[in-house]
Formats: sequence, structure tokens, C-alpha cells
Amino acid sequence: MGTQTLNNRYTLTQSQKMMVFILSMSLYGLSNMITELVPSAYLGPIEFSIEYFAFIPLTLCILFHPLYAAIGASLGEVIFGEIMLGQFGGFGELEKFIAFSLAMYIAGTFVRDPKNRKQVAAAALLGVIIHQAISATVDILKVWVGVEELEAVPGLAESVVVIEGFSFLNDVLFSGILFALLPTVYLVPRLYGKIEPLLGMKPRDRNDRYSLTEIIGPRLIATGILLAAAAFLFEFLSESGFNVEWEADFLETYGDWFIFVSLGAAFIVALITISVMLSKKRKTQHLKNAKKEEKVS
Repeated sequence: MGTQTLNNRYTLTQSQKMMVFILSMSLYGLSNMITELVPSAYLGPIEFSIEYFAFIPLTLCILFHPLYAAIGASLGEVIFGEIMLGQFGGFGELEKFIAFSLAMYIAGTFVRDPKNRKQVAAAALLGVIIHQAISATVDILKVWVGVEELEAVPGLAESVVVIEGFSFLNDVLFSGILFALLPTVYLVPRLYGKIEPLLGMKPRDRNDRYSLTEIIGPRLIATGILLAAAAFLFEFLSESGFNVEWEADFLETYGDWFIFVSLGAAFIVALITISVMLSKKRKTQHLKNAKKEEKVS
């Protein structure tokens, strides 16, 4: 069996890429609204909360196009989780957007065989670790840059490392395992080859083999470093006051029920997207059947 290059790898049409983008945006936006409704649990000073349902973008990135699914999910969080609730953090949102998109994209490209549970599990953890590591590093650097002239205060800059380190482990071990690793490992092998035809798409060929250096090569690593640096820059600009924010705070104005408006909007967009994809699939199947009948006759 010959080895294929990434240029010949699984591809989608532009309309299919757009559908994946919108589907990822709406489904992840919907899941973000659900996490807002789930209360946090406390064990002493330790907070256990659902950071995100990362299995949704992870599954879409692995099964479909990783770039469009990753960007779509990040944009869904901004639109349905921020703007529709009357708040937008400006440059601070760009930091989240870049970090999450980069993490999900790398996780999606890491999986060469969607039926391989070990690869899927490693990719799910990798995505969460990269995202949380970038977020923690940005927070640490913000404090270090901000307190650089206060080195006389012992342990001030170092304490943030402990705090962020604990937060990192908590998010990876709690949300990362329960709401990323386990659901992704369960869903991806079961959905592979079944969900794609339903949406009018061809499944990835799991028999293709790619070297790891093709997938995570110097270009991706360099791009990742640059994007991580950009994430810090945008967050730094946000915290330093050089920022453009918008805040209407619809939740405070209209009450907590307003969150269901955003949730409903995300649900409707997802429903319409799936309906359009199924409709296109039926039309394609109808044309294929018509061509077969013409050949027979």
C-alpha cells in the first residue's frame, strides 16, 4: 500500500467545508450555553466546573476538516457565548480564539486512523493540554510582566505559577478526561464511516498512512509558536487598557433566562445546517440513481 502525501489527503469541497464550519460553530456554541447552566461544585477551596465540552470540536476535527471545524468552534464560543449575551472582550477574545483553534487543529491533524482508540485518546488529551498550557502560560506571563518592577516582594511572581499550575491540572484531569477524552474516544470510532455519508461526505481513508513529521512538522510547530505569542500579545493589549470592548450585559438587563435565547439560536443554526446537509445528500443520491438508470436503459 503506497504512502500518500498530505496534498492527496482527505479533502472536502468548499460548500462542505462551510457546512463543517457552521455545524462546528453552532454545536459548540450550543454546548457552551449548556455549560453556563451547569453549576460549579466545590470541595473546600477546590472548584470543579465544566470548562467546556471539548469532545464536540475534537470529534468534528478528527472526522471532518480540522481547520474549519476548529475555527468554527472558536467562533461559535465568541458569537453564542459572548456577543449574543451582550459582551465582547476585544483583544482578550482573540487570545481565546487563537489558543482554542490552534489546540483543536493540532488534535484533529494528529489522528491518522479514526478507528484507532489510542490515537484518538492521545489527540483528545493533546488538544486539551495545548489549550490549557497556552492559557496558563499567558496568565503567568501577564503577571510576570506586570510585577517585574516589584521583585522585592518575595514569592509574588512565583505564586502565580503554583495557582496556574493547579488550575491547569484541574482542567486537564477533570474537564479534559470527563468531557474531552472519554466522549471523544467513544464517539469517533463509532461515528466514523456512518455520519459522513449521512451528511453527504466521504469518510477519511483510514488505510492511508502518513508520517508524523508530515502532520506535525517544523512549519506547524513554528506556526503554533507564533500564534501562541500572538495570543499573549492580544491578551497583554487587552489587560493594558489598549482594547476595544463592547458590553451590553443582556443577562443583567433581562435576567438569566436570556441565556436560552442564545442557546435557542445555536440550536436553530445547527438544525438548519444539518437539514441542508441531509438535503444535499439526498439530491446527490438522487442524481446518482438517475445516472445508473440511464446507463441501464
